[in-house]
Amino acid sequence: MTQPSSPLTIRPARAADAAALEDVLTRTYEGTWQPQMTPEKYRHFLDSGKIPQYVAERGAQFHVCEVDGRVAGMVDWEKNFIWALHVHPDLQRRGVGAALLALAEDGMRAAGFADARLETDTFNTQSRAFYRKHGYAEIDTYPDEEWDSGFTTVLLVKALADIVAP
Repeated sequence: MTQPSSPLTIRPARAADAAALEDVLTRTYEGTWQPQMTPEKYRHFLDSGKIPQYVAERGAQFHVCEVDGRVAGMVDWEKNFIWALHVHPDLQRRGVGAALLALAEDGMRAAGFADARLETDTFNTQSRAFYRKHGYAEIDTYPDEEWDSGFTTVLLVKALADIVAP
C-alpha cells in the first residue's frame, strides 16, 4: 500500500459533496463495470440517473474520506450491511478503502452486530481481493438483478471481533 501524501480525513458527507460523490461513483463504475457491459447497457445505466438518485437518497448517511481536501472515497452502511464502498481510481491504494471499511465495521461493532455483510460481483476481482485481505469470506452467489446484464453477485461476510455482551 502506498502511503498518502497527507493524512486521511474521514467525516460525514455534506450536501456540498454531491458532485464529488457522483464523480467517485461514476469513475469506479467506468473502471469496473463498464468493461463488463455492452456500450448500450452502460449508456442506459448512465441515462437512468441511478447515480445522482442514489447520492440524493442516501448521501446523508455516507461517510467520506478526503485526501488533500478532495473527496477520495465514500462508504454507506446500514445496520450490518455495507451498501457501497467506492474509492476514486486516482486515489486507490493509499489506505482510503481500508480506512472507510474500518469505520463501517467499527460502527457495526458499536451497534452490537456480530458480523458485517456486503456484496460485490464475481468479475470484480479487485474488490474481492480487497475484502478477502480484510477478513471477508465469500459465502453465497446469486444473480445480480441491479445491472440487468447477467452478472453474478457474491455475498461476503466477516465476523466482527470484540463484541461486548450487555
